[in-house]
Amino acid sequence: MKPSLGSSEYETFLRTFCKTLAVFKSLQMPNPAKILLQFHSWFFSKEIPNVLPAYETHAWILYFNILCEHVVHIMILSGLRCVSVCPPLGMESHRIENDQLLTSSVYQHRYGSHRARLNIQASGDEDDMNGGAWCANPEEKINWIELDARTLTEFTGVITQGRDDPIESDYVSSYYVAFSNDSREWTVLHDGYAEWLFFGNSDKNTPVLSQFMEPVVARYIRILPQTWNGTMCMRMEVLGCPVPDHLSQYQSQNEVMHRDDLDYTHHNYLDMEKLMKSISDECPNISRFYSLGKSFKGLEIYAMEISDNPGMHETGEPEFRYTAGYHGNEALGRELLLMLMQYLCKEYKDGNPRVRHLVDETRIHLVPSVNPDGHMKAFEKGSELGSWTLGHWTEDGHDIFQNFPDLNNILWDAEDKGMVPKLISNHHVPIPEGILSSNGSVAVETLALMSWMESHPFVLGANLQGGERLVTYPFDMRRLTKEMIEDQSLFRWLAISYASTHHTMTQTHQGGCHTDDPTGGMGIVNRAKWKPIPGSMNDFSYLHTNCFELSIFLGCDKFPHQSELIREWEHNREALLTFMAQVHRGIKGVVRDKEGNPISNATVSVEGINHDIRTGESGDYWRLLNPGEYRVTARAEGYSPFTRLCVVGFDPGATYCSFDLNKSNWDRIKQIMALHGNRPIRLLIHVGKSSRIKGSL
Repeated sequence: MKPSLGSSEYETFLRTFCKTLAVFKSLQMPNPAKILLQFHSWFFSKEIPNVLPAYETHAWILYFNILCEHVVHIMILSGLRCVSVCPPLGMESHRIENDQLLTSSVYQHRYGSHRARLNIQASGDEDDMNGGAWCANPEEKINWIELDARTLTEFTGVITQGRDDPIESDYVSSYYVAFSNDSREWTVLHDGYAEWLFFGNSDKNTPVLSQFMEPVVARYIRILPQTWNGTMCMRMEVLGCPVPDHLSQYQSQNEVMHRDDLDYTHHNYLDMEKLMKSISDECPNISRFYSLGKSFKGLEIYAMEISDNPGMHETGEPEFRYTAGYHGNEALGRELLLMLMQYLCKEYKDGNPRVRHLVDETRIHLVPSVNPDGHMKAFEKGSELGSWTLGHWTEDGHDIFQNFPDLNNILWDAEDKGMVPKLISNHHVPIPEGILSSNGSVAVETLALMSWMESHPFVLGANLQGGERLVTYPFDMRRLTKEMIEDQSLFRWLAISYASTHHTMTQTHQGGCHTDDPTGGMGIVNRAKWKPIPGSMNDFSYLHTNCFELSIFLGCDKFPHQSELIREWEHNREALLTFMAQVHRGIKGVVRDKEGNPISNATVSVEGINHDIRTGESGDYWRLLNPGEYRVTARAEGYSPFTRLCVVGFDPGATYCSFDLNKSNWDRIKQIMALHGNRPIRLLIHVGKSSRIKGSL
């Protein structure tokens, strides 16, 4: 008779099956047929097959996997858990510090214990050579890597991975696991009869999870490789929960105190859609839920506008954007923007003066998932089991962030020929004809972004990425003849405004995520000097629109465990708000004619900075500048240019600097010149009773 849901017999069976399942996954051994038959007879209406497939065959594995899916579903419905699975201790995120790792030997320093972190990437830079894993000395017979958790910890599993290398295929295929409380006496994990040999990797890139049948409480854990392919190299993550100890200084330092009542979970596509709709419903007066367009697979690229007048551009109010999820496996930016939406909604309703001022004076746009197709792939694998690149590209193989038209070379070639700015503009560089044709070279997601960027007068923006912890500023593409961008000092300030208010971004004493610290302790770096790329969104935004765009790399772990989201929000919240406030830095105003009519598409130039901006449809403009005195000129076709002195102070808020332009006679002069075949026209100047030729046009 089938036991009732919630009965002790039912619960006992599920827990027994779960332990068997954990052993099967860890040791890759077949489950006893008796348990499978019991499972069928108790819980399924299907008939029990007379003959089970032979052990270790493809058919048997397929059959077992189907059963596993059913048992997991039933356990979720009944609220039961198998062996508790703890979150990662932080090998990939670098919460585990280098001095917590010890190895039996190393092949070379660049393959030391500090290179054993899950998903760490090799570097071929001659000035910063780093291997893509910990590799042991091949002459040693006994190999191990040890982690000191610094406090008693309930270990529940490990994740292993091979060496990141473009040529070699090195990985550990089997290993033992041992534990200790003093790092001297070790106990190898066993089942009471024999030591457990865990099966590891079968390739160098795919992470493989091995869960322990029961949690083990200890301070130290040691991995002892037994067999491997190629050279003995490995990367890893360790799963564990600190045993509560209120007297532990280490634990108290790592506790996260959160003040905001937010949804700190990972969201799949439907969950994200549902959450964004609920935020819009909760704060309808300051929010607008909309879409930029669709992905290659037809998913909406959703956006949320936060403003006191959603859906409307207000003259004099700057527009700001945060975007995330260009690479689908970089999930932290996605979740931070979803948390930011919730935070702005709740705090505005609660009367937070800082949030109210920001929302009332700024039109904010948040796009959490530019590449929803890629995120679906990464989400299916989960936070630790997707490889470094799973979901990185669009469904049709594009890296969205560097899929924009290359306008750098167009402008730079014109500058080298002395054509800028007299013959060719130094801003709003046009997109070459044919580059946006339907030949597949530009992703549909990129096209949606470009259309969105052109349809809003954005002033400042940042894209949230992952895999490093720093802020980069343009140019992203390297230029041999001239390294600095025109607004170099401003971009550096904008980058510092985020990095310096982030809780850990400037704490670079252990180096970067994959190499030595490229920022010199500042937390910021010019992308062209770090990892130059062509066709980036940042360069396109600066050269084609008014918007100054930077990239914020949020951390080493692209897809952190859900338990880390509270910590990451606390680390980033102040930085997210501070960076948004920089949109009100510099000068702003309106360009009008003498009758008070706004002049759209007028050019605003700052003396000494060879990069202009244009006014919007309402004649309004914003020019980000650092504190100082500037000679600013407004120009428009059919009007005489006008120059005035604008002073930017250190106090918050942009300085008003508007312009009223007089109509010029240039249109009439051009008509007269056309009547004379566009030849020079001699001007006759009357002085008293005499006249003389003064010059020509």
